[in-house]
Amino acid sequence: MASSSLSLVLLLCLAAAASAQLSTTFYDSSCPKALSTIKDAVTAAVNKENRMGASLLRLHFHDCFVQGCDASVLLSGNEQNAFPNVKSLRGFEVIDSIKAKLETLCKQTVSCADILAVAARDSVVALGGPTWTVGLGRRDSTTANEALANSALPAPSSDIVNLTDAFGPKGFSLTDIVALSGAHTIGQAQCQNFRDRLYNETNINSGLATSLKANCPRATGSGDNNLAALDPTTPYSFDNVYYTNLKSQKGLLHSDQVLYAGGSGAADNIVSNFASNPAAFSSAFASAMVKMANLSPFTGSQGQVRLTCSKVN
Repeated sequence: MASSSLSLVLLLCLAAAASAQLSTTFYDSSCPKALSTIKDAVTAAVNKENRMGASLLRLHFHDCFVQGCDASVLLSGNEQNAFPNVKSLRGFEVIDSIKAKLETLCKQTVSCADILAVAARDSVVALGGPTWTVGLGRRDSTTANEALANSALPAPSSDIVNLTDAFGPKGFSLTDIVALSGAHTIGQAQCQNFRDRLYNETNINSGLATSLKANCPRATGSGDNNLAALDPTTPYSFDNVYYTNLKSQKGLLHSDQVLYAGGSGAADNIVSNFASNPAAFSSAFASAMVKMANLSPFTGSQGQVRLTCSKVN
């Protein structure tokens, strides 16, 4: 136990040290139009397709949760082939377009990892959600890790213990976990990821279940990639309705509904607070996203600034 506690302390210290090396003014002189270029492109992409906001947010999470916020998820193949990512990660073309624009403005200056971090924030804002301060100065990895992506990213079948085991060692509290799960106030999930909940769990709203079954047949292999909104009430608004849905047993994924069991547990209390207090959710989500963006970034002379996000220089 002492060794485990020491490891966690060291991890948190390393994260704090990395965060201290990031700066909100990192590109002020070297690429002063970097942030406005990213924001304009993200806003246009989300306006064109509302779902893109969730896709860009998910890209950032799936990047940071595997060997840190280093844009490893953008390298062709590799982590993109991991089970949690294959045929579901999207938004690469938006990131590539932003990178190309920035390369014309400031050659080999703005990293792909920073683009992901800023694009995630701007996507949430574009859909009506909170903003937060993004430290800058990340550099890009030269490697990716498909095996780690398979083991590190939480599965849609996760329970509270699984979620705590995945997030806790990275420095996230239960409040952070519940707040970050609120990202499912936007976006969609594939039938194969909620089929078991739909047909084998009882804590699901009967009306929701009936409506979902029409597009998600029981048989495995039938309609696996068919999509349903993670928040069926306000699917394209970044708000706190996700938590109201959980209290009505309308969580789409098992990993969503496990956050609210209808009792007085710690997670139940956090869900109830977020459901009744939008400001509390917005604040907690923004705080947790700052932690997420500070997970083990490459800084200084580590890694590189890729010329093209999908391949190393």
